[in-house]
Amino acid sequence: MDDDEELIPSLPNDLALECLIRLPFYCFTAASKVSKSWKTKINLPEFRQNRKLSGSARFLMVLAQAWSPSFDKSYVKSWTPPIYRLTMYDPQSNNWSDLPPLPWFPSGLPMICRIVVAGSDLVVLGGCDPVTWRVCNSVFIYNFISGDWRIGSDMPGHQRLFFACASDSENMIYVAGGHDEDKRALKTAMAYDVENDKWVQIDDMARERDECRGVFRHGRFHVIGGYCTERQGEFEMDMECFNVLTGKWEDVEDNFLDESVCPERCVGDCDVDGRMYIFGKKNLLIDDNNNNETGGRGWKILAGFPDDVSSVSYATTWQGKRLMIGYDEQSRAHNVYTMDVGENKWTRMDSPLFYTGPAQSICSFYL
Repeated sequence: MDDDEELIPSLPNDLALECLIRLPFYCFTAASKVSKSWKTKINLPEFRQNRKLSGSARFLMVLAQAWSPSFDKSYVKSWTPPIYRLTMYDPQSNNWSDLPPLPWFPSGLPMICRIVVAGSDLVVLGGCDPVTWRVCNSVFIYNFISGDWRIGSDMPGHQRLFFACASDSENMIYVAGGHDEDKRALKTAMAYDVENDKWVQIDDMARERDECRGVFRHGRFHVIGGYCTERQGEFEMDMECFNVLTGKWEDVEDNFLDESVCPERCVGDCDVDGRMYIFGKKNLLIDDNNNNETGGRGWKILAGFPDDVSSVSYATTWQGKRLMIGYDEQSRAHNVYTMDVGENKWTRMDSPLFYTGPAQSICSFYL
């Protein structure tokens, strides 16, 4: 775009840009079609950063969520595999909506896929074809600005399921572990450049890790727990992380978790300070390592679960609140709760029945 080109006629470009920055996120698709200059500006990383600085960025969540009726109790006798689709949740307005479906999967999202947001792109990685159950190494990308889907380059190497995955929130996605077509646990890892649609192999982890959990914080890709081929189902309690600046894996941290459990089910997202959540049997805990006088890993209990939460699927922070999505065994529904930081009382956010189905993957981001 030419710097002299007017974004809005008769307005200085710096003032016009301030107007664009404050557009509601759901207007981006329409705004990007107004002119090439608007589309160029809205797609810039600096545009997203300026939205955050101005307080205009919206905290949003995307879920790979089951269509609720397929989990209704009346369906138990004739149960069929659930159909998953992408839903978006705006906790500020408590509004739920559907994202456009994957054009290449009319029968629903790939089962056990991973979803992650990088910049203004939602990326769907891997999973199983919901009809044939064939393992896919596919990559599909939805752009929140254009409102369009595109196909990315397949994940290279083995067919891979139950792998760790996380994004630096800007452009890079990191993948590690999982198992191959022969159920052998993997220790290989790679990085995906979303903008350039390019996969890069990175060094192997120190250990094989199947059903591990990936979290990105403080410039490091953390891979937590998992198990090796010889001890399937016997989860490790350790963690190792890939330092993006050095391009190397750091020493394994033993006893990162307090117990041998599936990290995918117990490790949540990071809060604004980069501290992770874990879900105990009845409590939500936060990484309190910075305040642990012994110098070891410390987990501090934040609060117990509400009565209608049997297990937690996801936890993060949002604008001075903690947000949790939990599963209720009796109603077979996922419920959303918030809590003001510094308090210990949960407040339930009512959700339409159609958006209470179980979620197989969840990610949060600012747009």
